[in-house]
Formats: sequence, structure tokens, C-alpha cells
Amino acid sequence: MINKIEHIGIAVKDLEASLEIYRNLLGVDCYKTEAVDSEHVITAFFKCGESKIELLKSTNEEGPIAKFIEKKGEGIHHIAFSVEDIRAEVKRLKEQGFEVLNEEPKKGADNKWVVFLHPKSSSGVLVELCQDRNIK
Repeated sequence: MINKIEHIGIAVKDLEASLEIYRNLLGVDCYKTEAVDSEHVITAFFKCGESKIELLKSTNEEGPIAKFIEKKGEGIHHIAFSVEDIRAEVKRLKEQGFEVLNEEPKKGADNKWVVFLHPKSSSGVLVELCQDRNIK
């Protein structure tokens, strides 16, 4: 079951400039930055009520964020939903006809297991399912 919007991922070219923009916009400091080598990104998180904003900067020109920015420009990259049981959600969503990009959960930023759904399955939006890695 999907619990809430966990975060909104925003692809950015210049992380330092974007940190300043979102610090001013939200009125809070970034609480965490983290490299996710498997995705070739550096992430930065802001709390926004019960949800978060995740800034994503590519660490190389071949990474998915760099390719996204090249094709579509900076902006919203994905929406992430918090789930209690990521494997059960993947099974449920596949049964509903959603295309799963990685059936096996992988380590994501902010201590999460993550699975992505193809945008063509969800009206053009890349969807990320997130489960805390501390939950078995």
C-alpha cells in the first residue's frame, strides 16, 4: 500500500545554486547530501512538511540525470511514494499492468530501497517506490 508522497526529485545542473534557491524557497537548510554511485548522482534533501524535496545532480555526462536534463531540461524528474512492503507493491502494480524498470529493489539515497516504474505506465511520470532499509 502506498502511504504518502515520500519526495519529489528535481534534476539540476548546478547543485550549489539550486541549494540556495530551495533554501530560500522553503526557508530551511538542506539536511543531507549523499552520493548514489549506482545512479551517478549527488542528492540533496530538504524537508517540506511530511514530504521531502530531493535535488539530483549528475556526476557524469552519461548518467540518467544528465541524459534527462539534456533531453528535457532541469525540472521535476520523478515522484516517490513511501510503501511499507516494496516487494508486495511491485507484485500488485505489475498485476495492474504497470511496467517495472527494476523488479529487484536497489539501494537508493536516504536509506531507502527503491524500485522505479516506467513513465509510460503512469501518464508520463517516472514513479519511484521507496521503503526504509531498516524495515524487513
